[in-house]
Amino acid sequence: MREAGQEGCVFHAPAPVRFRTTVPSPIGDLLLLSDGAALTGLYMATNRSAPQAGVPADEGAAPFKEAIRQLQAYFRHELTAFNLPLAPSGTRFQLGVWQALLAIPCGHTTSYGELADRLGSPRAVRAVGQANARNPLALIVPCHRVIGRSGHLVGYASGLEPKRWLLAHEAALGLKA
Repeated sequence: MREAGQEGCVFHAPAPVRFRTTVPSPIGDLLLLSDGAALTGLYMATNRSAPQAGVPADEGAAPFKEAIRQLQAYFRHELTAFNLPLAPSGTRFQLGVWQALLAIPCGHTTSYGELADRLGSPRAVRAVGQANARNPLALIVPCHRVIGRSGHLVGYASGLEPKRWLLAHEAALGLKA
């Protein structure tokens, strides 16, 4: 099993989405998007903001093969950190938040406030929440690991059930210190 943390994921400059594929998972179908060199999106079926129009399906696109292999390993409890080329499109602030999400180890959670503090913007809790909600690479950029300051599950673009399932899945790995 790979170590916790997502240090292997590298953000690349975004390019137009060229391909899409759908992958079954224990939390429903996952829509993967790619520019041909990196993943540009991963959306759960329950996320209504997933872009789909005009993107041709190509299950053989190179980035999908490795992403699918790693996702399957994650769901089998054999992988705790992804190592994929990623090309999310967002503002500088959003990219900073998404990069910070990659540092949250599997099996751990943090609050929106703690994340804002870590980014050096303690008053930007709502902006961190909005950036989290707009994360185009759900699961791989682990926005599900961010919870309310009280410890309750709050806010998740794909709904609280997938978030609850993912946190329970990761807790079952017994990684939490």
